[in-house]
Amino acid sequence: MNWDDLRFLVVIGREGTLAAAARSLKVDQTTVARRLRALEDTLGTPLFERSEGRWQPTPVGARVLERSTRIEEGVAGVLRVAEAGNRSVSGLVRITAVNAIIGEYLAPRLPSLYTRHPDLCVELIASNDNLSVARREADIAIRLARPASGDFLIRKLADLGYAVYGAARGDLCVRPGDWVAYNPDLAQTPEMRQLAAMLGNGRVRLRSNNLRCLARAVADGIGHAILPCFLADPAPGLVRLTGPEPVLTRELWMLIHPDARPQARVAASADWLVECFSAEAARLGGRA
Repeated sequence: MNWDDLRFLVVIGREGTLAAAARSLKVDQTTVARRLRALEDTLGTPLFERSEGRWQPTPVGARVLERSTRIEEGVAGVLRVAEAGNRSVSGLVRITAVNAIIGEYLAPRLPSLYTRHPDLCVELIASNDNLSVARREADIAIRLARPASGDFLIRKLADLGYAVYGAARGDLCVRPGDWVAYNPDLAQTPEMRQLAAMLGNGRVRLRSNNLRCLARAVADGIGHAILPCFLADPAPGLVRLTGPEPVLTRELWMLIHPDARPQARVAASADWLVECFSAEAARLGGRA
């Protein structure tokens, strides 16, 4: 058996289509299909079947996929243990968080990290998906909720305050019931649940999964919005409508795999993150 074929199997199971698996693996779709067929020929049984445009594991495939996923995480653990022997703060560290944290908070502060550790390289991954630290999709994950399960080292970084904002320009006539909000796929976020409780007979005039887009729409008078205070308070064209205290608060947590924490590059980056968020706790919490 070619053990690398199991890696292709795991990615197909995770992505659900050959095309998506090919993009994740950075190969062409034909290669993914060929490696899957090779593994099925070796094992003598089908592992996937196509249903409604997606590749679903067969009963045998599901069991093979479960064990292969554990192998993938084990290999990632071996690499982390080996890398922990390098005590220099150098090389690549991957940090993932939602777009607003990456683009509006971390990116402007990176020069201080590079000044401290000039041999460090950083990959900032802006994603609403929970990328896995166990599979080495990221070295450090910053999440807007404490994880309910998983073998992680976790630390609370900050409280994020949210408030209601409107346009600062007095010549813009904005109806009290007009709002801008996230897309429906984010309806279960605390911000959207808060908006649902406040909406009443109002209407949502614009939806987007981009906070900077929503902030601009508020400044242009399209509607009001519930926005994170650290982004909206300093934004030109916005004014807080709900007073000095936030209308809701979300917790920000840092996740690191236990095997990754001894790596010098990961430890240094984690310490820097803790310092950044601790130094600006009041602003992040929305306590104006």
